[in-house]
Amino acid sequence: MKPASFEYHAPSSLDEAVALLAELGEDAKAIAGGQSLAPMLILRLAVFGHLVDLRRVPGLRGIERRDGSVRIGAGTTQAAIGRSAEIARSVPLLARATPLIGHFQIRSRGTIGGSIAHADAAAEYPAVALALDARLEAFSPRGRRTIPAAGFFTGLWSTGLAEDELLTGVTFPARGPRSGFAVEEFARRRGDFALAGAAVAVELDEDARVRRCGIGLFGLGPAVQRAPAAEAAATGAEAAGIDAAEVGRTAVSRLASIPSDLHGSAAYRTRVGAAMVARAWQKAVEEAKGD
Repeated sequence: MKPASFEYHAPSSLDEAVALLAELGEDAKAIAGGQSLAPMLILRLAVFGHLVDLRRVPGLRGIERRDGSVRIGAGTTQAAIGRSAEIARSVPLLARATPLIGHFQIRSRGTIGGSIAHADAAAEYPAVALALDARLEAFSPRGRRTIPAAGFFTGLWSTGLAEDELLTGVTFPARGPRSGFAVEEFARRRGDFALAGAAVAVELDEDARVRRCGIGLFGLGPAVQRAPAAEAAATGAEAAGIDAAEVGRTAVSRLASIPSDLHGSAAYRTRVGAAMVARAWQKAVEEAKGD
């Protein structure tokens, strides 16, 4: 199949890009690497009259360590993130999720901003952003604003971005002491979207109690989700006394709408999701203990 016809725009500045989006409205769509959007256009799952290509817009790429955080430009490719020593050191959960995204050809063009703004419910980066309480930077003709990850993902392929806004950067907290991270997913084949997965971040205090934890779930609903009941039950408890399997069961027990399709029933995804959370939790805690 071929995509429906569209008009192509290649702005050379951020101001020009958002001005186009504001002028063209809902008939326009921004495209970066195109690894998520292009297949949807080809299969005509989505149709837009205008595509606004962001590849010539300066200032959208790069990885920068700031006080206690790491900022990544939205146009930074997944391959660049996977190669970054700074990301491996300061945001290890992101580094560990990167090899799970598709195949190397996809990661060489796909961008972090594209993945997060596309908001696929089975994608790894959105779940990592949730688990780490990332801050998402948006730009429009009205100026800049910051959106917490917890309020960004609103539904299937939908976010808190307005029609004339672009995601320009993502800021993650840098790794602190006594912290552990893990991402686990189950897919039919390597490179496929996950049937169920979990990204887990755990921070322990000096008494080996859970000071803070984040559990991002993907492939288990219409959007990526946190597991607030499991996080609340674990926070403040001694890490050694927490049953990883119970964390997994609690994490999926409150999910409202687990998908059921030809790849797996809702009951099957529930069991797999609980197992993925349990595995990731156990690995993250072990790493935090040894930090």
